Amino acid sequence: MPKATGLQRGALANSRAFRPQATRLSIGGRRNASRVFAAGNGDGSVPPAWPRRVDIPAQTASTSGPKKFSLLGSTGSIGTQTLDICAEHPEKFEMVAIAAGSNTQLLAEQIKQFKPKMVAIRDASKLDELKELISDVQPQPEILVGDEGAIEVARHPDVDAVVTGIVGCAGLQPTVSAIEAGKEICLANKETLIAGGPYILPLAEKFGVNILPADSEHSAIFQCLQGIPEGGLRRIILTASGGAFRDWPVEKLSSVTPADAIKHPNWSMGKKITVDSATLMNKGLEVIEAHYLFGASYDEIDVVIHPQSIIHSMVETADSSVLAQLGWPDMRLPILYTMSWPERVMTSEETWPRLDFVKMGDLTFKNPDRQKYPSLDLAFGAGRAGGTMTGVLSAANEKAVELFLDEKMSYLDIFRVLEDCCEAHKSDLVASPTLDDIINTDLWARRYVQEIVEKKQPLAV
Repeated sequence: MPKATGLQRGALANSRAFRPQATRLSIGGRRNASRVFAAGNGDGSVPPAWPRRVDIPAQTASTSGPKKFSLLGSTGSIGTQTLDICAEHPEKFEMVAIAAGSNTQLLAEQIKQFKPKMVAIRDASKLDELKELISDVQPQPEILVGDEGAIEVARHPDVDAVVTGIVGCAGLQPTVSAIEAGKEICLANKETLIAGGPYILPLAEKFGVNILPADSEHSAIFQCLQGIPEGGLRRIILTASGGAFRDWPVEKLSSVTPADAIKHPNWSMGKKITVDSATLMNKGLEVIEAHYLFGASYDEIDVVIHPQSIIHSMVETADSSVLAQLGWPDMRLPILYTMSWPERVMTSEETWPRLDFVKMGDLTFKNPDRQKYPSLDLAFGAGRAGGTMTGVLSAANEKAVELFLDEKMSYLDIFRVLEDCCEAHKSDLVASPTLDDIINTDLWARRYVQEIVEKKQPLAV
């Protein structure tokens, strides 16, 4: 008898196969340390980017001019905000090389404004169109196409650091090339560590490259860990807004539409990440990323709903003190800090509103509802499985969200399809994957989700 698919089995929490045990939070935020997989608590042998603390350099290297950057994903949300920062602080930051996907109009505008030396466009069919749009630009940039173009942008000899804003595993190989070229990584691509952590982190250690987190939660943790002594970290507490459905009853989720899911109450983000916020998969993936970045075990990472999105995350120290980083919800700040670290850049009050504690009002917290947000349990389970399982979860989620936004599957089916995909991968999990393993399992997971949704039946495994 063929097994039932995730689409047929019902909610994730009821699965008997790939069923990550809930990590239950009490009102006080404490969690029991129950584990699911005999494999333990994730990839403990992988060297974290920042092993439970962040040492600040004694002094920064003096330069004769602005710090030089390349940017992967220049026309996306991260890319446009990065360029806004460069435009506001030209004395601090210079954009030498940029890579984009297919948005030739916006890319042409960026070329005219920032005059990079090198430009890459992934869609080779748009090359002639781009050349025509920038025909009056002098001097003309070197223009490359395809994935190889992004790799050359990432490792451009003149740049000091790379902002990685390409979504998905498409950003993995350029990041590898940048690390091998000794470039500092301003990490805004979750897949780099969620899928590639077991490969990327030893590589960064080998080449002595810093990986600086450019998302708000991990930037908050990064900032809080500076000055923490050896053995001082006790717990990481990731905050979550709760997304579009934080105030919805569970019973209403069966009627969710894509239009509902992309209405974030606090943040202005792209459609995919906004849906991830609604499902809380973004937080589940951030749990995995926090494990790889800071070396915390999964038993030392908690998630709490914080609707105001003012506290971006916290760390608890050995003596029970809690350090938090606060600010208005604005993605520019963590991006700016990765670019300027370890320095702080003075910003304008007109374009960077300062935090007003009176205007801010109350700060509230609550435990995540595991029935409403089954993504959390699935992410903790995938993280503890380690190896290629985390990349499979991330890739499957990306494909499932795409299909949901295209109205080819329901909102609740996202969770069920992810469960089925992770279950199917268990027998093929690679504990210490190569780069090819990571890329191949990513492609497999996307294919699996596509076919299971189209056929409403599992693939042969």
